[in-house]
Amino acid sequence: MNSSNGFPQHAVACVTSSTEGRVLQDQQVKKAGGAMRKEAGDSRVLALKDHPDIESFLNDTLRFPPDEIKPNMKIKSATPKPPRKPRLARASSLDEKSWRKRRLFRMSQENLIDPNETSSSNGSLQETSLSPPTRSRVALNGNEGSLHNLQDASEPSYYRKNKSSISESEKQVSEVPTASVGFMQGKESSGSKSRLSKITPSRPLPPLELSMASHVLRTANRIDSDYMDYQHYSQSRFERVSSSLSDGRLHNSGMVYDSCSTDSMKSTFSLLTPLRAKDVRNRSYLEGSLLASGALLGSEELSRYFPDRNIGIFVATWNMQGQKELPENLDDFLFPSDPDYAQDMYVIGVQEGCPDRREWEIRLQEALGPHYVMLYSAAHGVLYMSVFIRRDLIWFCSDVEYATVTTRIVSQIKTKGALGICFTFFGTSFLFITSHFTSGDGKVYERTLDYNKTIQALGLPKNVPDTNPYRSSPSDVTTRFDEVFWFGDFNFRLNKDRESVESILSQHLDTDMSKLLQYDQLIKEMNDEAIFKGFQEAAIHFRPSYKFDLGQDSYDTTSKQRTPSYTDRVMYRSRHKDDIQAVKYSSCSAIRTSDHRPVYGLFRVKVRPGRDNIPLAAGQFDRELYLIGIKRRITRELQKRQELKDQKSSRVCAVS
Repeated sequence: MNSSNGFPQHAVACVTSSTEGRVLQDQQVKKAGGAMRKEAGDSRVLALKDHPDIESFLNDTLRFPPDEIKPNMKIKSATPKPPRKPRLARASSLDEKSWRKRRLFRMSQENLIDPNETSSSNGSLQETSLSPPTRSRVALNGNEGSLHNLQDASEPSYYRKNKSSISESEKQVSEVPTASVGFMQGKESSGSKSRLSKITPSRPLPPLELSMASHVLRTANRIDSDYMDYQHYSQSRFERVSSSLSDGRLHNSGMVYDSCSTDSMKSTFSLLTPLRAKDVRNRSYLEGSLLASGALLGSEELSRYFPDRNIGIFVATWNMQGQKELPENLDDFLFPSDPDYAQDMYVIGVQEGCPDRREWEIRLQEALGPHYVMLYSAAHGVLYMSVFIRRDLIWFCSDVEYATVTTRIVSQIKTKGALGICFTFFGTSFLFITSHFTSGDGKVYERTLDYNKTIQALGLPKNVPDTNPYRSSPSDVTTRFDEVFWFGDFNFRLNKDRESVESILSQHLDTDMSKLLQYDQLIKEMNDEAIFKGFQEAAIHFRPSYKFDLGQDSYDTTSKQRTPSYTDRVMYRSRHKDDIQAVKYSSCSAIRTSDHRPVYGLFRVKVRPGRDNIPLAAGQFDRELYLIGIKRRITRELQKRQELKDQKSSRVCAVS
């Protein structure tokens, strides 16, 4: 509501006691109204202390015992006429106008209760705009000559908590018109410090919720401790569900971060644990070398990726028989149907590999997809080995080393021998060996010699330090590593004729192969501790992997009539008991391009934290192979979509 001169009317709330009566209240209000219209100096200041009855007005009306304030308070509003528009003595310069605006803003933020008039972050304009008119009263203080906005004792705590949180729309409502700048700065000429009464806005304020601390306001600038439900809201809004393609799942720490904060170290755009500046300053960088907790390969980093300290490893061996033709699809081989998750590491050893070794590696990369990279590959003649690992884990691998052993020196083509690859993952050292032993039904002794020569001549590790040198032996390479996997075509046969073996297989034994395994040469030699000392093998529940007709599921039908045997095997050994757990041990019957069926094993291996003295591979992998494999994968997918589209658009006409 506006007066004739364009200024809004000022509402003055007067508080009276129920014991005084309404007659005395009306008389005193009229006296106070007359005093407020008095002009001082250039008529720009309200001189309240000059009123003769101001002392009695304060003593009789507003000063009642504290215990009677709350139960006896009543509010009555009076609307005295506002002062007339001030007349400016002279035109102000731009500098003076800007100074006056800054002065006006500072005055609006002063704490009116403080007698020294010190600045406060809780501004009076904010309190005026946020507090409803019915919940405040005006007290006239004769000693100070100012109007104090006294908040009602029954006011909810919501108005007290959010005095420093003004939204943009509330600031616009609480702004004073620029025409009254000179009037607000009138205290310079009069010397008395007075304050205007509450200004009633020309239009009602926007409706407020029960709690105006909305989600936008809470997270716009900082995390306020007053908003106790911020953490609950943030967790429901930003919490990330842990998921992984491997058995070792990557778990988040559970902390929720505020991306809009400049005071906080937390951010929703990163899963990394926030670092405090004081912790970085006080950190000892020798900690990683002395203790495992602060190392890049230490326990904290290991628990972040593998909380249960176990990783999944896929180990496979396949005698390809030197065939140029490669399987079109390796999914059935690398991703068996039983496990729900892919593994963290894939190690594939090949004997009598295809002539184009690079093409074989590209096929593996194409099948594994963009989640995996080839950490290392090596070859010894027609012996191939490829190690693929998840992209997230390449930073925790040491330098990769390999060595070879030839067991048939006379042969110009290295078809028989061994190839070993070793590296350290976190604090656990791994050794993978693929071998091709001497062939022949009765050559058990020659195969034992091949084994003994391999463990003595395989010179590993070279530069990577031994994780436990006190338990190592210079005459056995398998004792120098924590986890050892030895796989390949060992050529051990069944000591039984062809007819007897076929008779047992015809009994439709689904999983129980004990009748066949009692004739296995390798199991007999292991029981006698003549070979693979300290190694174990998972239970065999699959049919013999050798020897099949090409492209068929039938065993050898040629004139040689070779006996079906378990020539392809996967053995494992661990320094620590029960560090390796066999999950599955089987063969892939879907691949028929060779006379051997691929044999694979799925294992869960316990990993221990390491120290910073391990030389890291710095995340190196075969990038060129990765790009070629992914490009082929995309091309194959596009071709499938095009073929499906062509089938839908084709029309078949039948002519009778």
